[in-house]
Amino acid sequence: MALSYKARKRWSLVILLVGLPAYIAAAWFVISLFDRPPIWVELVVYVALGFVWAFPFRAVFRGVGQADPEARRETPTPGEDR
Repeated sequence: MALSYKARKRWSLVILLVGLPAYIAAAWFVISLFDRPPIWVELVVYVALGFVWAFPFRAVFRGVGQADPEARRETPTPGEDR
């Protein structure tokens, strides 16, 4: 079942405001359990973790920044006849 535009918009806010900080804290905690690796290894790990969190949520974030495709246009664009 596909999510509606409004549901995707709400879920994206929840993911960004609650899920992402929780994911960052968890990743930071797990990394702190190990001895500090060389800076380039640490950078690669953080970049990889930065991409990994977003893959499961691709469908939620897709198209959220655009106008609602289900909304009715009430005013015509300039040059358009009614």
